Parts: sequence; C-alpha cells; structure tokens
Amino acid sequence: MSPKEDGIMIVLSSPSGAGKTTLSKKISKKKNYSISVSHTTRKPRANEQDAKDYFFIDQNHFKYLVEKNKFLEHAKVFKHYYGTSKSQVIKKLEEGKNVIFDIDWQGTEQIKKKKLKYKLITFFILPPSKQVLFDRLSNRDMKDKLIVEERMKQFKKDVLHWKNYDYVVVNDNLEDCYKEVINYVESEIKNKKNEYNVEIIQKHVKQLII
Repeated sequence: MSPKEDGIMIVLSSPSGAGKTTLSKKISKKKNYSISVSHTTRKPRANEQDAKDYFFIDQNHFKYLVEKNKFLEHAKVFKHYYGTSKSQVIKKLEEGKNVIFDIDWQGTEQIKKKKLKYKLITFFILPPSKQVLFDRLSNRDMKDKLIVEERMKQFKKDVLHWKNYDYVVVNDNLEDCYKEVINYVESEIKNKKNEYNVEIIQKHVKQLII
C-alpha cells in the first residue's frame, strides 16, 4: 500500500463582505476538503456555533496561545484577534486532507513566510462592485452604519493586496466563483495550464478603487 499523500493548503482571503466565508464552507463540502477553524476574540454572530465556525475565546487566552507559539498565523482585524491552530492544520494535512483557510492578507503573508513543506495555493476574492459590497455588508447582521462605513474604508486598503496572491476571483455568483476556484486548484494539483488572465483582474481592481 502506498503512503497517503499530504494534503494541500488553500487560502481564501477577501475584504470583509466579499464572500470568502460562504465560499470556504461550500468548498469544504467536497470530499477530502476541510476548513481550518480559527480562534477569535470577537463575539459570535447570531448564526455561529463555537468549535464549528470559530473557537471563541477571550483575549487573555488568545495571548497565551500566541506566547506558546500555538498559531500558524494570527492577526488583528477590526479590533479583534484571529489565529489558526498549527497542530490542527498539520494533523489534517498529514491525513491527506486539503485544508481551506478563511483568513486575511496578514495571516496569508505569515503562512507564506513559514515555507512549510505542503503545497500552498492562495486566492483573493473580490466583489463585482463597491455597491454590491456595500449592500452585502448592510444586509448582514451589521445594521450599524458606522460599522459598514468602517469596513468600506478598510476595503480600499485591503484590495491593494491582491497582487500577492496566486489567483484573484470575482464573486459575482457564488456557484460560478466556486467552480472557478476548484478549476484553478485542480489545474495546480495536476500541473496543467489554466485560463487565468491577470489583465482582466487589473481592470476590475481599477474600477473598484475609483
């Protein structure tokens, strides 16, 4: 019997509201794919469950885990801390599972610098327009206009990190976005060429930051 091959790491990052969490959950339903459940100091939203969506912990516990070097990556996002458990991720990878990371650009850079032995594919997810992003943020559980405005301001900064990712995908339609990500992942695994066009992405980014 041949030894089980290690899984691959698939990072999904996006500005808040572009849909990376929904996309991550959809991809995780594929056979042999698993989401890396992050630790966070923020409060759970109405539809979130502890240990399923996040491990919800207080700030002191989070700092303790940082001091003990338990995180593969960690970052502060909108006044809250997020971190990925190193041991959980490596266990899944060595079991042959492909691990999906729902993290921001800060965490992505940390993972890249670690230069782990596992294959890493990074995706940056963008909204089709600023208006769509605004509508998504407004329709979420964020009825506070100040919170939406804060995220829209942060969007202008976050979007500039798209160049540091292997692929950028526009999330206009969830199903189409999902298929596009999976096609890129499979082309990478099989070492096949794909139709990724960075010039189209550059034009789209220019429209978003006008």
